[in-house]
Amino acid sequence: MKIVPLQDRVVVKMVEAEETTKSGIILTGAAKEKPQIAEVIAAGPGIDEGDKKVPMIVKVGQKVITSKYSGTEIKLDGEEYIIVKMSDILAVVE
Repeated sequence: MKIVPLQDRVVVKMVEAEETTKSGIILTGAAKEKPQIAEVIAAGPGIDEGDKKVPMIVKVGQKVITSKYSGTEIKLDGEEYIIVKMSDILAVVE
């Protein structure tokens, strides 16, 4: 199956959290923070607000930082994705 987001929605897949710290300490599952960096899998076309169009500002394949607890989590074909609004994307990681 394929997910096609509508309007200003973006489908992202979270990047795995690091399992070791920079000093070499291995983290257990409970000690890991929820990752906020995600890869854009699909993006809608943007939205029309009256007379002006707000285009989508992210592209498929970009890494982005999302709000910590935003979006709707879904599972499709064994993979976990999150659908967020464009306004829940805080930055693009370059």
